[in-house]
Amino acid sequence: MNRLEGKIAVITGGGTGIGMASAKRFIAEGALVYLFGRRAEKLDAALGTLGANARAVAGSVTDADDLDRLYDTVKQAHGKLDILFANAGTGALSPLSEITPDHVDATLDVNVKGTIFTVQKGIRLMEQGGSVILTGSTTGVMGTPAFSVYSASKAAVRNLARSWAQDLRGTGIRVNVLSPGPTLTELAAEVVGRDAMIEMGATTPIGHVGDPSDVAAAAAFLASSDSSFMTGSELFTDGGLAQI
Repeated sequence: MNRLEGKIAVITGGGTGIGMASAKRFIAEGALVYLFGRRAEKLDAALGTLGANARAVAGSVTDADDLDRLYDTVKQAHGKLDILFANAGTGALSPLSEITPDHVDATLDVNVKGTIFTVQKGIRLMEQGGSVILTGSTTGVMGTPAFSVYSASKAAVRNLARSWAQDLRGTGIRVNVLSPGPTLTELAAEVVGRDAMIEMGATTPIGHVGDPSDVAAAAAFLASSDSSFMTGSELFTDGGLAQI
Protein backbone atom coordinates (compact mmCIF):
# COMPACT_ATOMS: atom_id res chain seq x y z
CA MET A 1 0.00 0.00 0.00
CA ASN A 2 1.06 3.58 -0.65
CA ARG A 3 -1.34 5.39 1.67
CA LEU A 4 1.38 7.88 2.65
CA GLU A 5 2.80 8.56 -0.81
CA GLY A 6 4.47 11.98 -0.94
CA LYS A 7 3.86 12.71 2.75
CA ILE A 8 6.48 14.31 4.99
CA ALA A 9 6.58 12.87 8.50
CA VAL A 10 8.40 13.66 11.73
CA ILE A 11 8.76 11.00 14.42
CA THR A 12 10.23 11.98 17.77
CA GLY A 13 11.89 9.25 19.77
CA GLY A 14 12.53 7.79 16.35
CA GLY A 15 15.83 5.97 16.76
CA THR A 16 14.54 2.78 18.39
CA GLY A 17 11.43 0.87 19.38
CA ILE A 18 8.02 2.08 18.29
CA GLY A 19 9.48 5.18 16.62
CA MET A 20 11.88 3.18 14.50
CA ALA A 21 9.24 0.58 13.60
CA SER A 22 6.82 3.35 12.63
CA ALA A 23 9.43 5.04 10.46
CA LYS A 24 9.96 1.75 8.65
CA ARG A 25 6.21 1.35 8.11
CA PHE A 26 5.67 4.95 7.02
CA ILE A 27 8.50 4.68 4.48
CA ALA A 28 7.10 1.40 3.16
CA GLU A 29 3.81 3.24 2.57
CA GLY A 30 5.48 6.07 0.65
CA ALA A 31 6.45 8.74 3.20
CA LEU A 32 9.71 10.57 3.71
CA VAL A 33 10.48 10.44 7.43
CA TYR A 34 12.53 12.66 9.74
CA LEU A 35 13.70 10.91 12.88
CA PHE A 36 14.32 13.08 15.94
CA GLY A 37 16.07 11.80 19.05
CA ARG A 38 18.78 12.46 21.60
CA ARG A 39 21.20 9.65 20.73
CA ALA A 40 23.04 10.34 17.49
CA GLU A 41 24.45 6.81 17.32
CA LYS A 42 20.94 5.32 17.37
CA LEU A 43 19.80 7.72 14.67
CA ASP A 44 22.79 6.82 12.50
CA ALA A 45 22.06 3.12 12.89
CA ALA A 46 18.41 3.72 12.02
CA LEU A 47 19.33 5.63 8.87
CA GLY A 48 21.51 2.73 7.78
CA THR A 49 18.52 0.43 8.07
CA LEU A 50 15.80 2.68 6.68
CA GLY A 51 17.51 3.88 3.52
CA ALA A 52 17.10 6.89 1.25
CA ASN A 53 13.70 8.09 2.46
CA ALA A 54 14.86 8.65 6.03
CA ARG A 55 16.49 11.73 7.52
CA ALA A 56 17.65 12.41 11.07
CA VAL A 57 18.02 15.42 13.34
CA ALA A 58 19.57 14.96 16.77
CA GLY A 59 18.04 16.78 19.69
CA SER A 60 15.73 16.67 22.69
CA VAL A 61 12.02 17.47 22.91
CA THR A 62 12.85 19.30 26.14
CA ASP A 63 15.00 21.85 24.29
CA ALA A 64 13.11 24.55 22.39
CA ASP A 65 16.14 25.37 20.22
CA ASP A 66 16.46 21.71 19.20
CA LEU A 67 12.81 21.60 18.19
CA ASP A 68 13.16 24.84 16.23
CA ARG A 69 16.17 23.37 14.42
CA LEU A 70 14.18 20.24 13.56
CA TYR A 71 11.26 22.14 12.08
CA ASP A 72 13.49 24.68 10.32
CA THR A 73 15.20 21.74 8.60
CA VAL A 74 11.86 20.33 7.46
CA LYS A 75 10.59 23.73 6.35
CA GLN A 76 13.67 24.55 4.30
CA ALA A 77 13.63 21.17 2.55
CA HIS A 78 9.90 20.71 2.00
CA GLY A 79 7.94 23.76 3.18
CA LYS A 80 5.37 21.61 4.96
CA LEU A 81 4.73 18.76 7.38
CA ASP A 82 1.96 16.20 6.89
CA ILE A 83 2.42 13.77 9.77
CA LEU A 84 3.73 14.43 13.26
CA PHE A 85 4.18 11.43 15.55
CA ALA A 86 5.02 12.82 19.01
CA ASN A 87 6.40 9.55 20.31
CA ALA A 88 9.33 10.57 22.56
CA GLY A 89 8.82 9.44 26.12
CA THR A 90 10.53 8.31 29.28
CA GLY A 91 9.64 6.59 32.51
CA ALA A 92 11.04 4.89 35.57
CA LEU A 93 9.59 2.75 38.31
CA SER A 94 9.14 4.48 41.66
CA PRO A 95 6.57 3.67 44.37
CA LEU A 96 4.80 6.55 46.07
CA SER A 97 7.11 6.51 49.09
CA GLU A 98 10.19 6.94 46.87
CA ILE A 99 9.04 9.56 44.35
CA THR A 100 11.38 12.58 44.24
CA PRO A 101 11.05 16.01 42.63
CA ASP A 102 13.77 15.04 40.14
CA HIS A 103 11.80 11.93 39.14
CA VAL A 104 8.66 14.00 38.57
CA ASP A 105 10.52 16.66 36.62
CA ALA A 106 12.36 14.17 34.40
CA THR A 107 9.14 12.37 33.48
CA LEU A 108 6.86 15.35 32.96
CA ASP A 109 9.48 17.40 31.10
CA VAL A 110 9.64 14.80 28.35
CA ASN A 111 6.19 13.23 28.34
CA VAL A 112 4.04 16.31 28.89
CA LYS A 113 6.03 19.50 28.33
CA GLY A 114 8.01 17.92 25.50
CA THR A 115 4.83 16.72 23.82
CA ILE A 116 3.17 20.11 24.14
CA PHE A 117 5.94 22.04 22.45
CA THR A 118 6.67 19.34 19.88
CA VAL A 119 3.10 19.74 18.67
CA GLN A 120 2.79 23.50 19.13
CA LYS A 121 5.83 24.13 16.96
CA GLY A 122 5.10 21.36 14.46
CA ILE A 123 1.56 22.32 13.53
CA ARG A 124 2.83 25.63 12.15
CA LEU A 125 3.99 23.61 9.14
CA MET A 126 0.77 21.60 8.81
CA GLU A 127 -2.16 22.18 6.50
CA GLN A 128 -5.55 20.65 5.79
CA GLY A 129 -5.27 16.87 6.12
CA GLY A 130 -2.41 16.93 8.61
CA SER A 131 -2.28 14.20 11.23
CA VAL A 132 -0.84 14.48 14.73
CA ILE A 133 -0.33 11.27 16.68
CA LEU A 134 0.54 11.27 20.38
CA THR A 135 1.93 8.21 22.14
CA GLY A 136 -0.19 7.36 25.15
CA SER A 137 -0.25 4.15 27.18
CA THR A 138 -2.61 1.69 28.82
CA THR A 139 -1.17 3.03 32.08
CA GLY A 140 -3.09 6.26 31.42
CA VAL A 141 -6.37 4.45 32.15
CA MET A 142 -5.14 1.79 34.61
CA GLY A 143 -3.55 1.79 38.04
CA THR A 144 0.00 0.48 37.82
CA PRO A 145 2.15 -0.18 40.92
CA ALA A 146 5.26 2.01 41.21
CA PHE A 147 4.46 3.72 37.92
CA SER A 148 2.15 6.53 39.01
CA VAL A 149 4.14 9.48 37.66
CA TYR A 150 4.52 7.92 34.23
CA SER A 151 0.86 6.89 34.28
CA ALA A 152 -0.23 10.41 35.19
CA SER A 153 1.87 11.82 32.36
CA LYS A 154 0.11 9.55 29.87
CA ALA A 155 -3.30 10.48 31.27
CA ALA A 156 -2.29 14.08 30.61
CA VAL A 157 -1.36 13.20 27.02
CA ARG A 158 -4.82 11.70 26.56
CA ASN A 159 -6.45 14.95 27.59
CA LEU A 160 -4.12 17.01 25.45
CA ALA A 161 -5.55 15.25 22.40
CA ARG A 162 -9.13 15.90 23.51
CA SER A 163 -8.43 19.56 24.12
CA TRP A 164 -6.34 20.08 21.00
CA ALA A 165 -9.04 18.51 18.85
CA GLN A 166 -11.14 21.48 19.98
CA ASP A 167 -8.34 23.99 19.44
CA LEU A 168 -7.78 22.66 15.91
CA ARG A 169 -11.40 22.93 14.80
CA GLY A 170 -11.58 24.29 11.28
CA THR A 171 -7.90 23.72 10.45
CA GLY A 172 -8.31 20.27 8.91
CA ILE A 173 -5.59 18.95 11.25
CA ARG A 174 -6.48 15.85 13.27
CA VAL A 175 -4.94 14.76 16.57
CA ASN A 176 -5.27 11.28 18.06
CA VAL A 177 -3.62 9.18 20.75
CA LEU A 178 -2.05 5.79 20.08
CA SER A 179 -1.81 3.79 23.31
CA PRO A 180 0.32 0.65 23.37
CA GLY A 181 0.09 -2.00 26.02
CA PRO A 182 2.91 -4.44 26.81
CA THR A 183 5.25 -3.97 23.87
CA LEU A 184 8.79 -5.30 23.82
CA THR A 185 10.86 -2.18 23.17
CA GLU A 186 14.35 -1.27 24.32
CA LEU A 187 12.97 1.19 26.89
CA ALA A 188 10.39 -1.26 28.24
CA ALA A 189 13.01 -3.97 28.64
CA GLU A 190 15.28 -1.51 30.46
CA VAL A 191 12.63 -0.09 32.81
CA VAL A 192 10.35 -3.07 33.45
CA GLY A 193 12.51 -6.00 32.35
CA ARG A 194 12.28 -8.23 29.30
CA ASP A 195 10.94 -11.23 31.17
CA ALA A 196 8.37 -9.11 33.00
CA MET A 197 7.14 -7.65 29.70
CA ILE A 198 6.77 -11.12 28.21
CA GLU A 199 4.85 -12.27 31.29
CA MET A 200 2.59 -9.21 31.12
CA GLY A 201 1.88 -9.89 27.46
CA ALA A 202 0.89 -13.44 28.32
CA THR A 203 -1.88 -12.10 30.60
CA THR A 204 -3.62 -10.25 27.75
CA PRO A 205 -6.53 -11.79 25.84
CA ILE A 206 -4.24 -12.01 22.79
CA GLY A 207 -1.82 -14.02 24.93
CA HIS A 208 1.58 -12.61 24.01
CA VAL A 209 3.68 -9.47 24.25
CA GLY A 210 3.37 -6.93 21.46
CA ASP A 211 6.01 -6.12 18.88
CA PRO A 212 6.80 -2.51 17.89
CA SER A 213 5.61 -3.35 14.37
CA ASP A 214 2.12 -3.96 15.77
CA VAL A 215 1.99 -0.40 17.04
CA ALA A 216 3.54 0.90 13.82
CA ALA A 217 0.69 -0.58 11.78
CA ALA A 218 -1.81 1.36 13.87
CA ALA A 219 0.31 4.51 13.59
CA ALA A 220 0.21 4.22 9.80
CA PHE A 221 -3.57 3.99 9.96
CA LEU A 222 -3.80 7.16 12.06
CA ALA A 223 -1.33 8.91 9.76
CA SER A 224 -3.33 8.07 6.65
CA SER A 225 -6.62 9.29 5.23
CA ASP A 226 -8.16 5.97 6.29
CA SER A 227 -8.65 7.61 9.69
CA SER A 228 -9.90 10.91 8.26
CA PHE A 229 -13.06 10.91 10.44
CA MET A 230 -11.09 10.48 13.68
CA THR A 231 -9.85 13.22 15.96
CA GLY A 232 -9.58 13.44 19.73
CA SER A 233 -9.68 9.65 19.80
CA GLU A 234 -7.57 7.01 21.53
CA LEU A 235 -6.58 3.84 19.68
CA PHE A 236 -5.27 1.00 21.84
CA THR A 237 -2.74 -1.56 20.62
CA ASP A 238 -2.62 -3.51 23.86
CA GLY A 239 -3.70 -7.07 23.20
CA GLY A 240 -6.89 -6.24 25.07
CA LEU A 241 -5.09 -5.51 28.35
CA ALA A 242 -6.99 -2.31 29.21
CA GLN A 243 -10.22 -3.32 27.49
CA ILE A 244 -11.50 -6.05 29.80
